[in-house]
Amino acid sequence: MGSRYVTQAGLELLTSSSPPPVASQSAGKGMQAQQYQQQRRKFAAVFLAFIFILAAVDNAEAGKKEKPEKKVKKSDCGEWQWSVCVPTSGDCGLGTREGTRTGAECKQTMKTQRCKIPCNWKKQFGAECKYQFQAWGECDLNTALKTRTGSLKRALHNAECQKTVTISKPCGKLTKPKPQAESKKKKKEGKKQEKMLD
Repeated sequence: MGSRYVTQAGLELLTSSSPPPVASQSAGKGMQAQQYQQQRRKFAAVFLAFIFILAAVDNAEAGKKEKPEKKVKKSDCGEWQWSVCVPTSGDCGLGTREGTRTGAECKQTMKTQRCKIPCNWKKQFGAECKYQFQAWGECDLNTALKTRTGSLKRALHNAECQKTVTISKPCGKLTKPKPQAESKKKKKEGKKQEKMLD
């Protein structure tokens, strides 16, 4: 009878859908190991792809640097030399200046440029010399002129300009002290005193 129970128990185990506890534990560990290996393979594949992309980008940048630079053809053309600004009419306003340069392979050896000469007190310096001026000084009573000094700010087109210049202009109406104002005050004071006395 004892063997019958053992056989019956064995059959029950074989026909049972759930494996015995020891078998299910070993199967669970096997599945975990498989999942771990799959994750390692995925990580390794992503890592290798990343390394490959970095290498490709590095090679592309290196290729850009290694390209031969375009050779700059050096020209034997000299620098432009410019004449002074010549007004088209009168002694100020819009005008032109001529530019020239030399060289056997120069495509352009002459050209014209527009310019402007100021029509105010600055016209005496031309269009090439630019000055920074100080404020006008006090009026000199002996000469009836006031002056201001300017220092060279920049010289255009290699123009020869003075380092400092002084200009003068007539003073406005000279205001002399009015002696009448004082006499009017005295008259008013005198009238007040007279009224007080009366």
